[in-house]
Amino acid sequence: MHIVGRLAAGMLVLGLSWNLLAQVPPGPAAPAGATDGAVLVEPVSPAPAVPVASPAPPPPAEPALTRPGLVAADKINGADTAWMMTSTALVLLMTLPGIALFYGGLVRRKSVINTMASVTAIAALISILWFALGYSLAFMPGSEWLGGLGRIGFAGLDYLKDAGKVAVSHVAPNVPESVYAMFQLTFAIITPALIVGAFVERMRFSAMLWFIGLWSVLVYAPVAHWVWEPGGWLAQMGVLDFAGGSVVHINAGVSGLMCAYFLGPRRNYGKEAFEPFNLGLTMAGAGLLWVGWFGFNAGSAVASDGRAGLAMAVTHIAAAAGALAWMAGEWLVRRRPSLLGLCSGLVAGLVAITPAAGFVTPRSAVVIGAVAGLACYWGATGLKRVLSADDSLDVFGVHGIGGIVGSLMTGLLASKVISGVEGSVMVQLVGVVAVLAYSAVVSAVLLLLIKSTQGLRVDEQAETVGLDIAQHREHMGS
Repeated sequence: MHIVGRLAAGMLVLGLSWNLLAQVPPGPAAPAGATDGAVLVEPVSPAPAVPVASPAPPPPAEPALTRPGLVAADKINGADTAWMMTSTALVLLMTLPGIALFYGGLVRRKSVINTMASVTAIAALISILWFALGYSLAFMPGSEWLGGLGRIGFAGLDYLKDAGKVAVSHVAPNVPESVYAMFQLTFAIITPALIVGAFVERMRFSAMLWFIGLWSVLVYAPVAHWVWEPGGWLAQMGVLDFAGGSVVHINAGVSGLMCAYFLGPRRNYGKEAFEPFNLGLTMAGAGLLWVGWFGFNAGSAVASDGRAGLAMAVTHIAAAAGALAWMAGEWLVRRRPSLLGLCSGLVAGLVAITPAAGFVTPRSAVVIGAVAGLACYWGATGLKRVLSADDSLDVFGVHGIGGIVGSLMTGLLASKVISGVEGSVMVQLVGVVAVLAYSAVVSAVLLLLIKSTQGLRVDEQAETVGLDIAQHREHMGS
């Protein structure tokens, strides 16, 4: 430190000396012809000044895209693209095999294959429908209620190598539109796959396919457009939904509840114990959901940046808080913790942080996860009895209630420092009510239509034997 101080003092003295010397007036000029022993130098005329060109003004900024279009390939961000492709794989992993294992472990042995087949068929069906119509209706500009038809059959998702052009979405101009469309496809897949948990062990496979297919086009795509396309009416109102609190979880939760009401309870529901097939499978599925949710939430930043990193952190923290809160509530009420409770609690925390992930601090994530863990425990127990619906695997109790809690708490806890936007509980409430009402009404209409044309439920004999044999002629090994 002494050496640094001496150097600093020396530099200060040197600087002052230089400043004083610069201020000393020059001496009188030597008379003409006087040599005084010096060499005479002919005066040199100053060179003419060379004009310095003023710097060129910066090129005007390109206008922001208002609809999908072609851009130069070098406009694509490689890191963002790599992260979005990784996130797409992670979110698909949440459904296959995540949801399939989670739900398959919870049903009775005689319906495990039917449950897993339903999830797998949904992934395939929604993929084709999203390619054909769903993506365009959800993410193309159109009206404030529904998107346009410009991307039917993925038309325009071009990569032109020789021209050096690639298609991008106005919602994600930093990555190829093909990557963004695939990322959003995985959300379109997992949302109806969640609904399966409400009607397991009693819905006809063909009826399930008709309902899910129509639902994805008439319910999921419009709601996604309302919330995530900039021209959607809820987006314009300022509803905050970072990764799907309303679009995915409230939407699936209330639709699942409608299915439970229209199908009625399982045979002997409430009269005999329905033992889960294998809680080990359920725990494995929950683990895949936890890991995959990093792509679900952090991927929704649509960039490999600080916001994505924060979204990943709050996702993990909320999941842990949800698991501990559910465990504590169950321990207090039932005098024992359970593996199923821990798995359900972590999912509750993940659900609730989903709309808030890009808007809140890690401390807020602890609060959101803990509140969701307790609220969803009540939703799967006390509220379920009040609703009198055999929502078999608590789709509404966990996803519906968790989505509502998370959406409202986003309005309460959103940080403008993080996101640049302010939350409003009242605006969030409008979004929650709108999605609840629309999804419930359209789901009910679809269920009525299918019930009147081909029927919804398997017969009593098929339910007694189990849907694995009755619907697929397959069964689990011993």
